[in-house]
Amino acid sequence: MDQSASSEVEVRPVTTADLPKVAEFIEPFVAQGRLLPRTREELDELVPHGFVAVSDNEIVGFVALEVYSRKLAEVRSLAVSSQFRRQGVGKKLVDSCVARASELGVLEVMAITSAEDFFLNCGFDFTLPGEKKALFRALR
Repeated sequence: MDQSASSEVEVRPVTTADLPKVAEFIEPFVAQGRLLPRTREELDELVPHGFVAVSDNEIVGFVALEVYSRKLAEVRSLAVSSQFRRQGVGKKLVDSCVARASELGVLEVMAITSAEDFFLNCGFDFTLPGEKKALFRALR
């Protein structure tokens, strides 16, 4: 039986006690080049607005909202265990970030991603009202 079919997934705020398991959970995603590496200090900074997806007391997903200002926040470090993908876990994690941003009065939430369709399905778009777009210039 598929593990994901036999267990409920709870999305909840991350705690400092979760950080060693979060670091371990995201390690394979970093090794694959899908996430940027995070130091323990960087993970500590993400705790106030981070969320984990948990099934059978195991972390199966992680995301954090990085708040830059009252105007802008970013969905960061989204990762979902392969056996829990395509079951709404990622969307629940992103929705938790968007809800937190809304609670804080943040006006815009962005995501930098290679999974465009996923974020489009979460309500993100390439432009904002007034045709505002994000443009980037790599420096390395």
